[in-house]
This record gives sequence, C-alpha cells and structure tokens, in this order.
Amino acid sequence: MTNQEIIDLNAKYLCTTYARFPVAFVRGQGCRLWDADGKAYLDFFASLAVMNLGQCHPAVVKAVQEQVATLTHISNLHHTIPQARLAELLCTNSFADKVFFCNSGAEANEAAIKLARKFGGDKREGRYEILTTLGSFHGRTMATISATGQEKVRQGFAPLLEGFRYVPYDDLSAMEAAISERTVAIFVEPIQGEGGVVTPRPGYLKGLRELCNHHRLLLLLDEVQTGMGRTGKLFAYEHEGITPDIMTLAKALGGGIPIGAMLARGEVAESFNLGSHGSTFGGNAIACASGTAVVNTLLHGGVLENCRAMGEYFLNRLQALKGKFSFVKEVRGKGLILGAELEREGAPIVEACLKEGLLINTTGGKVLRFIPPLIVTKAEIDEGFTILEKVLAQQ
Repeated sequence: MTNQEIIDLNAKYLCTTYARFPVAFVRGQGCRLWDADGKAYLDFFASLAVMNLGQCHPAVVKAVQEQVATLTHISNLHHTIPQARLAELLCTNSFADKVFFCNSGAEANEAAIKLARKFGGDKREGRYEILTTLGSFHGRTMATISATGQEKVRQGFAPLLEGFRYVPYDDLSAMEAAISERTVAIFVEPIQGEGGVVTPRPGYLKGLRELCNHHRLLLLLDEVQTGMGRTGKLFAYEHEGITPDIMTLAKALGGGIPIGAMLARGEVAESFNLGSHGSTFGGNAIACASGTAVVNTLLHGGVLENCRAMGEYFLNRLQALKGKFSFVKEVRGKGLILGAELEREGAPIVEACLKEGLLINTTGGKVLRFIPPLIVTKAEIDEGFTILEKVLAQQ
C-alpha cells in the first residue's frame, strides 16, 4: 500500500482524535524510519519518547520473539517469570519496594492517584487532596485529566474528579501555601514534557521532598516521559539526590510494547491490598520480557552515558541557534529531552522538517521538542541540524 492509500483507509475508519501528519511508516531501524513510499526519515521524536533504544533494537526483538514463542499471556491470578524479573529489576535499581504493572502512563498515574487516596484514608486521617501543577500533563482518563493542569485537556469533560488543585510549577512558596488539612500528596513531573519541556530550577524536587517530609505528605513523581534514561540517568529524580514515595513509568519501559508501572515505598504500597486495584493485561509476559531487555540494556549497554554526552552536544547545537536565528527565544532541557522556545508558532517548522526527512514535534504551541532515541550518534545529530537550520533559514 502507498502512503496515501494507508492515510485514506485510516481516515475512513479511525476516530479523528489525532492530528496526524501525512505519512505512513512501515519500517524502522535505530534512529531511522521509512514510509510506505520508501522515503527515509531521521527520527528526533522517538514516537513520543517511547523508542529510547530506537526501532527494532536487537535485545528487544530477541526478548519479544523468545517470549511470544514460549508464553504469551497468563492472568494476574497466577505468577510468571517475566513479571517477577522486571519487578525485581525496577525495585533494585530505584527507591521502590513494590511495583504495580498496567498498560500505559495514564493507567500508571491512575494507580498512583488511587494509592495516594487509599493511603490517605488508611494512614493520614482521611486526607484525599492532591496538589498538581499548572502546565502539567498526566494522561487522558477522567482522573488523569482532572490532575492535569491544562484547561485545553480538561475542556468538554466536566464534571471532573474532585480533589485536585493546580499550583504554579517551579514555585515552592506557592506549593507550600496551597497545602491544606485535606492534602495527602504533591504530584509533579520532574520536567514538564508536554507542557513545553519546562525545566525547573535546581533544588525544586529537593524542596518538594522537604515540604512533603514536613507536612507528612506523599511525593508522587510522574516519570512517564523522563524515566528510563531520558535525562541521562535511569530516573530523573536521581539528579537531585532525593527519592519519591510513588513514581510512575510507561512510554520507553516496554521498548515499544505497551506497559506502565507504578512504583512505591513499602509502607505506602501496603494500602493496595487484595482487590483494591487490578489490570487484566498489566504486566503481561511479552511486555515484561521486553521491559527487562530495555532496563538491562539501559543499565549495561552504555546508553545512559551516550545520552549524557549526546544530550550535551545537542544542547550546545541548540544554543548556537539562538545566536543565529533571532526568533529562537530560549533552549532548555536535560539529557535528550530538549526544547527550543520560539517567538512564533512551531507547527510550520515541524511540517517543513517532515518534508525534508526529519521528525520533530512542537508542544505548547511555540516550543520545538527534541526527544531522539538515546542511541543517537553525533553524526546523526549533525545530519538533523543540517535539515533544521535549512528549515529555520526559510522561516
């Protein structure tokens, strides 16, 4: 099938909930994608920070092939080796004692919200309120859009779930002032990816941890986008030397196979008892086998080191654009989650880059977001910037 044939078929049968670009991909390898007409693209988008190891990484392919040929699915009323192995890996390489597996970032955040409220009822005198931040994005379910601090995401779905209040991001004084006798938790992203790659000042997460300690609150970190090596460490909270009480993961955890995870300290996890939460497909054998391959590759394959080195190089290249193009207002980020804020709309630039064979995206309207696979090379970054600078020069 051609690009247009695939596009037409999708338009006929799929709900129009996505503003899709006019391209249909059929093959990928590393940081490259090919469309149905045979055109190649350099990927600085990683399918929304999912493909941290790039397309068809050998370790992921091998793990999935072996697992699907051995055991495809077992209900969560029984035990499996892949689920046990991935849970052990995540706990031994993080703050957590327990894991709950699900299928997506929104489901992981739902689990975190439920656990925080259950904990509040069990051990914090019935507290239930969760403080989140303006500009945040936590998912598309009713609870997670209620937690999301963006009106455009919540619009049209009232009445929302009660018990959430939105506080300015990167403002410790505002957060402390918002705490009430009903508050059980603070829920934030270490970097607001969907909100515009908004990167807080050093000390923000540490300050939130201190507030939570002082007021006997839970600190919930949404690491759906920043986790799994995206910032140069396995988890973004490591940069500030703190630990949360609950953390959520998804996106890159499965190497392209759908999986989400909520990690928690033991005392907090105790509030999830028999029957309090569940998921039919959460922690299925294929996803967990893939996730185990992803985590092991991140830990032992030199990927985190490459992310830090290439992230610094990429950021320097972006900084150079500020001096070359007056409409580039600010660049920011950490590791390989980077943004360039413009003084104009970013969509035309994204579309022009696509035509030239480079995949990026825009968020917050005027922020170009760069989230390439963590295996990206210096040569590939240079190739991408050749295209980007050409496009920017035509604006």
